[in-house]
Amino acid sequence: MSIKPTIIGEAVILRPFNLDDFPSIEECLKDPEVLKLTGSSADYDREAVIEWYSTRNEQKDRLDLAIVDKSLNIAVGEAVINLYNEKDHSMNFRILIGPRGRNRGLGSEATQLLIDYVFQNTNLNQITLSVFDFNPRAKKVYEKAGFVLESIDQNDLEFEGEWIDSLNMVLSRERWSDRSL
Repeated sequence: MSIKPTIIGEAVILRPFNLDDFPSIEECLKDPEVLKLTGSSADYDREAVIEWYSTRNEQKDRLDLAIVDKSLNIAVGEAVINLYNEKDHSMNFRILIGPRGRNRGLGSEATQLLIDYVFQNTNLNQITLSVFDFNPRAKKVYEKAGFVLESIDQNDLEFEGEWIDSLNMVLSRERWSDRSL
């Protein structure tokens, strides 16, 4: 993952982060819906976040890309491949879309673009992900991209006094290839 590509789709561009992205990414990270759906804390250390995003392009063991809405020319989220599992020859996928990028298919397109890139440019066997059960929109996007349910981590997140399950999904190279024909 040492190469940090720019991937151009119909409505989005996936590209390495730059410092100009920070204001719009900060908006995403502070968004209550993003906090809920990612299980993130509302605690926010601006300097730590700036440091984090300013080092993403240097990381050779992962791929972090800004999701840029072509119509607005701003970053509306991020798409990430990380957590290499040597035994399974797999990596994890995660995505977040802020308020300015929702409900227009940008997440679906970004998901498919990054999955296609990974399988076309690496020899990974599979891509995995986890999604909280109270995020049916994301689950639908992942299923549309070919991911299937592998297991459930029950009571994985406490949110507003309720325990939420985490759904673990997987997309194998074989399944991706069959869908791409």
